[in-house]
Amino acid sequence: MKLVILDRDGVINHDSDDYIKSPEEWVPIPGSLEAIARLHREGYKVILATNQSGVGRGLFDMNTLGRIHARMLEAVRAKGGEIDAIFFCPHKPEDNCGCRKPQPGLFEEIAERLKVNLNGVYAVGDSERDVAAARLVSARPVLVRTGKGKRTLKKSKALTDVPVFDDLAAFTDAFLTGKLPAN
Repeated sequence: MKLVILDRDGVINHDSDDYIKSPEEWVPIPGSLEAIARLHREGYKVILATNQSGVGRGLFDMNTLGRIHARMLEAVRAKGGEIDAIFFCPHKPEDNCGCRKPQPGLFEEIAERLKVNLNGVYAVGDSERDVAAARLVSARPVLVRTGKGKRTLKKSKALTDVPVFDDLAAFTDAFLTGKLPAN
């Protein structure tokens, strides 16, 4: 199966330290929706793995999260793309769950539900926790400079072997034109 895993906030849409708490606050990063459409047209399943601790913190409820995702899916489809599945962790960091990145639970659930091995599958994120979770399941982490990406690059020493791109569109271009090995 041709598969790419994406983080949501900071990769597809602009992130906020105050959280994306409503559909109106969900604003796509320029080029991200078109990148997802390109991946879809090339036969890739696009899967999201996203921490959404705003639910656990009581900043928004599951219904609101569903409405945020509905807005995102509508925007992606308007560009000719598709997000095939959304896996999310609603827990707070102090809940110590196994699904919150940097733990591998979301990725393990993707592998189990889709019946795939994630070895070598690209996982695009904007934080060190995205990279760590991908590594734990032998996926290929990629970092984008959007969202928290620039901040992550400045503070982390564990990213020397991780490909870095300006944004999801730049990753998609490199990936689909063979500048990165196929998975």
